[in-house]
Amino acid sequence: MFRPRIIPVLLLKNKGLVKSVRFSRHRYIGDPINAVKIFNDLKADELVFLDILASREGRTLAAEFVKNVGEEANMPFAVGGGIRSIDDIRKLISAGAERVIISTGAFRNPDFVRQASETFGSSTVTICIDVKRNIFKKENVMICSGTIKAGIPVEEAALMFEEKGAGELIIQSVDNDGLMEGYDLQLIKKVSDLVKIPVVALGGAGSPAHLAQAHKQANASGLAAGSLFVYHGPRRGILINYPGKEEIATLFR
Repeated sequence: MFRPRIIPVLLLKNKGLVKSVRFSRHRYIGDPINAVKIFNDLKADELVFLDILASREGRTLAAEFVKNVGEEANMPFAVGGGIRSIDDIRKLISAGAERVIISTGAFRNPDFVRQASETFGSSTVTICIDVKRNIFKKENVMICSGTIKAGIPVEEAALMFEEKGAGELIIQSVDNDGLMEGYDLQLIKKVSDLVKIPVVALGGAGSPAHLAQAHKQANASGLAAGSLFVYHGPRRGILINYPGKEEIATLFR
């Protein structure tokens, strides 16, 4: 039976793990390599690491960090942050990453996505589209960690990157990030119904039920979350967690 991938997303800031609320109010969570060890034991499907300062600081995620993760991780993992060139991707893949996640660099140079997919294969290239609604609920696609408007509708962006050869899209709600009140199902379903490539939901998951909703109601083929997998209880105590096989089977039965 098919079931969607369940993917912890870990944010990197100054070599530590942090968790955000609406892309701000970053709270220190702990050591990234220790988190990898725990997710190994919990048998996570895969991991995502995003360096949230890389694009704004004009650099990419450190290949040395990726190498350290690769030496520890028992599952596939993807990395993102400041990726702008074929050489950037080559270094990260050589260091051990299975896939790269591109956002700002893709919007600033869409043909880079085609070059990357032709060089490394489309399955290596994931595009993250961050979406923020204004006070009138109008969707704005954002780049540079949610600080700059990309100036393109989300539907147009999704179709463009599919045509350029991206193997997967991550659709992330800036407004729902860290609230743990559920995904933006309307946004995810709109994109999932529009493109043929897999769509991963991100932003807002606070319970296993939210994972099931994004798959069953919004057709997401991947379910990514941050807070859900690092917090426990109403006081948000830090406790890295992941659903067990029986819970997952029940969710998607």
